[in-house]
Amino acid sequence: MKKLLLLAVMAFTSVLTLSAQETSELDYKPAPYMFVGLQGGLQTTIAEDYDMSKLITPTASVSFGAFFTPVVGARLHVNGIWNKSGIKPDFEYDYSYVTTDLDLLLNLCTLFGRKDYYPLNVYLIGGVGLNYAWDNDDLTNSAYVQPFAWDDYRLSHNARVGAMLDYNIAKHWSVNLEVSANSLGDRYNSQVNQKDDWQLTAQLGLAYKFGFKKKPVVAAPVAVEPTPEPAPVVRKEEPKPVPVVKKPEMRTEIFYAIRETIPVGAEKAKVDRLIQFLKQNPGTKVAVTGYADIGTGNPQINMGYSKGRAENVAKALTDAGIAADRITVDAKGDTVQPFSENDKNRVTIAIAE
Repeated sequence: MKKLLLLAVMAFTSVLTLSAQETSELDYKPAPYMFVGLQGGLQTTIAEDYDMSKLITPTASVSFGAFFTPVVGARLHVNGIWNKSGIKPDFEYDYSYVTTDLDLLLNLCTLFGRKDYYPLNVYLIGGVGLNYAWDNDDLTNSAYVQPFAWDDYRLSHNARVGAMLDYNIAKHWSVNLEVSANSLGDRYNSQVNQKDDWQLTAQLGLAYKFGFKKKPVVAAPVAVEPTPEPAPVVRKEEPKPVPVVKKPEMRTEIFYAIRETIPVGAEKAKVDRLIQFLKQNPGTKVAVTGYADIGTGNPQINMGYSKGRAENVAKALTDAGIAADRITVDAKGDTVQPFSENDKNRVTIAIAE
């Protein structure tokens, strides 16, 4: 048994050499969470004047609990298989038992440390519960007379103090080593010594942890560039609009009777007004164009009339002192009809600009 316990401790120590997550790498909150655990190991009872090493027997446990904060947790813990006790000189007897305790767990690492998560933790354990023992046949059927030997079953209180090393090997898994001392009622081992009987346990275990909450994502601070001072607004002088000087212009329409080429009456007065305009605006030039109506004559005759009409107006201008280089003369005959009314197309149009 001693060799088995030594091997178990060595195996547990080797597991502790595995690397574990650092707090900064966790993507979840270290608490709250729930867990279930299985343990197995050895236990012994303290018998009056008997070698404890001869009373070592296997034991096993199952537990369900939760850590409400990184420091405080609780569990329902069920432990049992069988116990041994002994009577001098060399009589040993065993009996079956099961102990159910409600334990309080305190994580001393997070209690006194500066972080909420450590790969390796030390739990202080304290709890109370009930112990139920049965199958005491080895003693009751023996030749040894024990006046306080119980038959059928024995129900007793159980008070527990202990400690646990718990090592996280992954988010959901940890291994642990737990030692505890359990105080039971006198006569639990069928002997009376006027004080509680004690049971000592040492167990290796595996725990599955679940129900973690996601760690809130903290956004990295964003460096805010200082807002530059706005550049002074330079108001540009809007260019003053350049006044557009409208170039003087004049359109004159001089109408004729059939076969006439010289303006008379009111039409001649139009020519006089044109002469006056050209003299007042010496920078202007004049285009004189003669036309004939298509409704009379023929193209050849009409071309002659239109040419004569334009030339006579131009001659009146030069006779009045208008320089010839300011005058352009053209004739369209009846090829162009500037008006929709036929008779109006016997016309000379002078455009001065």
